[in-house]
Amino acid sequence: MSTTRIAVRGDGRRARIARLEAGRFVGPRPVSVDGTRVRIALVGLCATLLAGDDVRIDIDVGRGVQLDLIEPSGMVAYDAKGARSSWAGTITVAEGSAVTWSCAPFVVAAGADTSRDFDIELGPRAALLMRETLVLGRSREVGGALRSRLRADHEGRPLLHEDLDLRDAAARAAPGILGDNRVLGTVALLGVTPPSLVGTHETTLAGPGGLARALAVEAHHTQDRLDDTWWRWHRVVAEASTGGAQEEPGPVTAPAA
Repeated sequence: MSTTRIAVRGDGRRARIARLEAGRFVGPRPVSVDGTRVRIALVGLCATLLAGDDVRIDIDVGRGVQLDLIEPSGMVAYDAKGARSSWAGTITVAEGSAVTWSCAPFVVAAGADTSRDFDIELGPRAALLMRETLVLGRSREVGGALRSRLRADHEGRPLLHEDLDLRDAAARAAPGILGDNRVLGTVALLGVTPPSLVGTHETTLAGPGGLARALAVEAHHTQDRLDDTWWRWHRVVAEASTGGAQEEPGPVTAPAA
């Protein structure tokens, strides 16, 4: 197991990075600190996920801070000849804070057996916006086995608990699951309810939050379909955490590992 640790804190006027600790597989790189807003890039340090790899990322956000996480490149779970690999993220967001995380594509190559897990705890008036793209197989491949789980609690109560078991290639190809598609794109807004829904792919949660999904054969098609949702909900998070709109972040070139 190798854990990457990030902690940010604030005093109501300015944020600071309290902890930035690289694991074996992922290194956090500071991009900017602007007022109460912090931007950090997650940079891969070596080829992963290989047989037995266990990647963990722990994120702790103090009160009154907005943290934007960027992944410049995707991650591939490789054929491990029957051995398993895993990726897990733990996110704790304190009162009045917000996190946005645009995850790069997570590719499950043919022959891989991997899991991907998020465990999220949101305090009062805390929000998290996350974008995820799960790709089953590289070009012309039938992807390997994937189990993707998310557990998000808000103020100690369940908000979104989800378990996607996509380990059986035949079962996931059934109508009503993935069908002929191999890419599942998701935008999840947690802790704040979107003011309106656009299109049939967006829905609200039973608690404060929303979920948008798109299926496709190619990853860029799901990204195109969810771009509008991502940026509209990004503004919702910015307004909820600061009381006013913020400038949307531009492209980032991360420092070399």
